[in-house]
Amino acid sequence: MAPPGNPLVTADWLAERIGDPGVVVVEVQYEPDVDEYSAGHIPGARHVFWKDLFWADDVREFRNPAEAAEMLGSLGVGPDTTLVFYSGRGQFAAYGYWVFHEMNGHPDVRVLSGGRAAWRAAGHPLVTEAPGVTAVAYKPLRAGRDDSTRIGKDEVLGLLGKPGVVLLDGRYAEEYHGERVKPGDGFDHGAERHGHIPGAVNLCFKDLIDPATFKLLPPDQLEAAFRAHGAGPDQADQVIAYCRLGHRGSLLWFAASALLGWDHVRVYDGSWTEWGSSVGTPITGPTAERKTK
Repeated sequence: MAPPGNPLVTADWLAERIGDPGVVVVEVQYEPDVDEYSAGHIPGARHVFWKDLFWADDVREFRNPAEAAEMLGSLGVGPDTTLVFYSGRGQFAAYGYWVFHEMNGHPDVRVLSGGRAAWRAAGHPLVTEAPGVTAVAYKPLRAGRDDSTRIGKDEVLGLLGKPGVVLLDGRYAEEYHGERVKPGDGFDHGAERHGHIPGAVNLCFKDLIDPATFKLLPPDQLEAAFRAHGAGPDQADQVIAYCRLGHRGSLLWFAASALLGWDHVRVYDGSWTEWGSSVGTPITGPTAERKTK
């Protein structure tokens, strides 16, 4: 399922639509405070901490269509609204596309290519004033969430070692090799053990992003990166992308599915915080090696 046109939009495309009541811009924040947003944001942009936006309040689970509709309505987004996500870190905007379009059926979700950095590089202004937001009624578009692009721990466990299955670990190399369990830029969820899922190959999410522009690489380069890890549609029957909390894995899914049009990629959103702390899940890495010495 794809929205009309390319889900990626340019800064100039968005600048032409600032003030359009049919377009709502949402900044997805990495930290729960509003310092970055308050220092300057795209005119008219709302802001939400990523966990508050995506996860239900009482469980670490994605919002269902009713909860998603309530959240979007509180941001002034109706069923016919073009919803544009951006962030200082591109994976959170891609996460928004996955959760709200793919799972919960909002028809038109876009991602600002390059995020805040691209907006500034194009010469467009940032503002410090928060917009007034009027909540709107949003009737859920689906009875239930579409989880077909997700995969759970037990299914991953059952697929380990099976032919045609490729696991892509989207974390930094230090996390993959078990030198640490989180990126190191502030405390967040960790895990009891260090390492990676057996058989997984490391395709860091940043390897899909141009470091000069913060934009995703062109399609031919994205395809080459996936194929170099055996994840092309003629190389693997199933590809499972994961990371630590799911958002970096969702960027891999976004690149492969939303941009390249592949349909054999799913996200294990429990990722390392679940796998690395669960009973009965094998790992490869320092924790396992210590046990054998």
